[in-house]
Amino acid sequence: MSTPRGASILVVDDEPAILRAVRTNLRAHGFQVETAESGASALERYEHARPDLVLLDLNLPDLDGAEVIKRIRSRAATPIIVLSVRDAERDKVAALDAGADDYVTKPFGADELLARVRAALRRLAGPAGTPDGSFVSGDLRMDLQKREVTIRGERIHLTPTEYDLLKTFVRYPDRVLTDRMLLQQVWGSEYGSESHYLHVYVARLRRKLESGGRSKWIHTEPGVGYRFVARE
Repeated sequence: MSTPRGASILVVDDEPAILRAVRTNLRAHGFQVETAESGASALERYEHARPDLVLLDLNLPDLDGAEVIKRIRSRAATPIIVLSVRDAERDKVAALDAGADDYVTKPFGADELLARVRAALRRLAGPAGTPDGSFVSGDLRMDLQKREVTIRGERIHLTPTEYDLLKTFVRYPDRVLTDRMLLQQVWGSEYGSESHYLHVYVARLRRKLESGGRSKWIHTEPGVGYRFVARE
């Protein structure tokens, strides 16, 4: 998967100094940048520019950032990365459940932000598929028609639930998925609070994918959920 070059980004923050710093950094790396200082102006600029990605502060003077996320998400699947001083787990989970793709806590480093932006933009191209309907990430290959998983050509035997869990991960590479999202995607909409159940299956899936010193694909986001890190 490759990162789109010259992608357009809408940066939303009510602090002018942060807007300037982020805009300067992104433009220096070849991105096109629009800015907004309120929720209302963010939604207006979003409709006008239709950016490839949104960087959004939660603390806005008129609308809560979570409301902005919901309104954007009701229109399109544009990747949204939250930039916020709020570091409580409940705030992160609420933003991600509202539809955000990632959450970066202020203060943040320029390199970290760029890495998160590149990871989110990879979703625009979709999973690394092949003409025969497979998903490829480094040494990992999923044949979505045969429901087979191999690593370095070696067949990995997964239970139906483990396979469905991995399939959900690869549908959203490099995106933070909350426990609730994963439970509802794999087990059904009536699930949402059985995190202990999910953790057992993630641990089992990890053991099978990472045995023998293999690459680590599933990363834990403490207190929030998990992220499948795609590899070239």
